Amino acid sequence: MSKILITGGAGFVGSALTSRLCGNHDVTVIDNYFTGSKSNHCTGVEYIDSDVNFINDIGLPKTFDVIFHLGEYARVEQSYDDFDTVMQYNYHSFPEVLSFAKDCDAKLIYSGSSTKFSDEGKKLSPYAYTKAQNTDLLEAYAEWYGLDYAIVYFYNVYGDNEIGSGKYATVIAKFLELVKGGHKTLPVTAPGNQMRNFTHIDDIVDGLILVMEKGSGPGYGIGHHKAWSMIDVVEAMGVDYQIVESKQGNRMNGAVMTLKTKQLGWEPKHNLEDYIKEKLNPDGRWNWYGAEEEDNPFDTLPDVEDLEKIVNRELKKLGQ
Repeated sequence: MSKILITGGAGFVGSALTSRLCGNHDVTVIDNYFTGSKSNHCTGVEYIDSDVNFINDIGLPKTFDVIFHLGEYARVEQSYDDFDTVMQYNYHSFPEVLSFAKDCDAKLIYSGSSTKFSDEGKKLSPYAYTKAQNTDLLEAYAEWYGLDYAIVYFYNVYGDNEIGSGKYATVIAKFLELVKGGHKTLPVTAPGNQMRNFTHIDDIVDGLILVMEKGSGPGYGIGHHKAWSMIDVVEAMGVDYQIVESKQGNRMNGAVMTLKTKQLGWEPKHNLEDYIKEKLNPDGRWNWYGAEEEDNPFDTLPDVEDLEKIVNRELKKLGQ
């Protein structure tokens, strides 16, 4: 049994990792609940309500074997409006985490950002800049002080407990909530053909545990091989889309760097299409509009115009 510290362990990815590890390891979590939630807590885990900036000042024993540092600001486009917060949570706190990991003689697993591999690189946004700077500093620090480390990169994580509303919502949960709420048209940021490698939370956790057990150094991308355009996502949900004005920081694509992770034995087991069907059709029936599950689709058949859209969408899928 290892003694494991997870920063951000009450957030979306962190809580899923905590849930998987807590049965076999001694797990402690630090979270300031900026986007995390106490509803994500797991029984038997010690939770400390604190910013990571104070990791060296809150009396934590320096006896951890592994530290997962997931507790940073993690929104690309919103980071322009949250510049000071990004600096506080990502840039200024990171040297504190490095120092703590060194004093523990722990293996540090850091979640970098796959925005680093976009055409714009670290200049894409304040968020992208801080994450890229941190990965560079970690590699140098490890060389200077002999720190055991690994850097992972997530690709557009979705799944249960994903934030679906508010300014920190992420797209799959947000779109599903809108469709379940009766929306027939979803807003898609221009141009609409930007590509994303949506990766299920369970596959992300599988990758993290493999990296903990066998990984070392940089370059462990955890991302599904299939890329989806945002228009593809909306069409998979059975509704229409409306193109809205592009936002600053909206990247078109990014390289999927999964070779090192796959060499550890990782492969994705889940796909987005099945997840969408599961959420919109929990009983397995075809759902014309993403209607509530108690609706009978045979009592609410689509009109001719909508039926034509459905047929065209399915024919498009068959032609792929």
